[in-house]
Amino acid sequence: MDAKNISILDFTYNLPEEKIAKHPLPEREISKLLIYKKGKIVENIYMNIASYIPEDALLIFNNTRVIEARLIFQKTTGGLIEIFCLEPGEQYPDISTALQQKKKVIWKCLIGGASKWKHGQVLEKKIKVNSTEITLTASLIQKHDDYFSIELSWKPEKLCFAEVLHHAGIIPLPPYLKRETQSSDTERYQTVYAKNEGSVAAPTAGLHFTDSLLKKLTERHIRKQEITLHVGAGTFMPVKAETLAGHNMHAELIEVRKTIIQLLIENLNNHIIPVGTTSLRTLESLYWMGIKIIDEPDIPLEKLIIHQWDAYELVRQEVTAKKSLQSLLGWMQKNNIETLITKTQLLIVPGYQFKIITALITNFHQPQSTLLLLVAALIGDDWRKIYNYALTNNFRFLSYGDGCLLFRN
Repeated sequence: MDAKNISILDFTYNLPEEKIAKHPLPEREISKLLIYKKGKIVENIYMNIASYIPEDALLIFNNTRVIEARLIFQKTTGGLIEIFCLEPGEQYPDISTALQQKKKVIWKCLIGGASKWKHGQVLEKKIKVNSTEITLTASLIQKHDDYFSIELSWKPEKLCFAEVLHHAGIIPLPPYLKRETQSSDTERYQTVYAKNEGSVAAPTAGLHFTDSLLKKLTERHIRKQEITLHVGAGTFMPVKAETLAGHNMHAELIEVRKTIIQLLIENLNNHIIPVGTTSLRTLESLYWMGIKIIDEPDIPLEKLIIHQWDAYELVRQEVTAKKSLQSLLGWMQKNNIETLITKTQLLIVPGYQFKIITALITNFHQPQSTLLLLVAALIGDDWRKIYNYALTNNFRFLSYGDGCLLFRN
């Protein structure tokens, strides 16, 4: 199957508005769980997920943390301008560095009400941090095709940008929830293991896990490790082109420790199960980075980025996952890199041959989305059977909804 000629209209279904979970359940781990294996479907709840995961499996969690990326400014005339902070400017090596900046920072942003923001006009917002008043200003630097470059500055300058966002910003909820962020979302739209700030959307497959559930996994000898992929706003964007050739996949920042790659090599004969599509895309991207290194042993870090068609254009001969990951590990050792920080734009669609993972824990995704295409790549046409089952058996859909454990066909 030619990935670029796949029609997105073949990956749609009717999702009634009432099936979309607008709020999380009172307890994370009582969300419903659909288990799919060898063509068969069974139903349970997340509290019992350990019973369906093979012992000695390796679960990979995405420990990114959602930042308060929505900033609302009020003009002197009363009109509102919303700045949605997507990711830092290119001058910063990674998100962590950008978030630690003091005094000012350049950020790539979306702007709600951009037509009301006159050229040269500086927006101002005052916030209280304990007993100190902070003045935050926003200046429009440049308009690009898909975003704006904005300079954000603040006084007093002792706070870093992460602290400014925490006090001035709002946690961004997915647009399809069609409601304003509530105080409860501050906790519930984060995973319990969230650590590394940088996402503008939660890795929602992990929202069902609690500390007690993670303990149950350990008791069953199911091992857990963490990687980081900072989820971008592009995760919500539907495919608008008729075929995938016209869709531009969003690039996202990933961070993977050297020890994780060594662990993956040691567990290639066991079940490696990512929690969420973000974890899956990160793991599969590592394979293609190894392929690039095999092709170019002295490749610089900036060329190690995985582009959306690399998985379909780099293939010339079958290279095992072990050989590819070993080449990546050797490259990191040679370059004294303990944590790999780069970007991936990897697009996974039907016809993709998975290299690392054997199953996936995930939520139910929007029609005509790249996430639904990924599920179809994993289990084939049975995605329709699974989604029809979920729709007729009162499963809740999308970010705050229920989920599934899918074993690869």
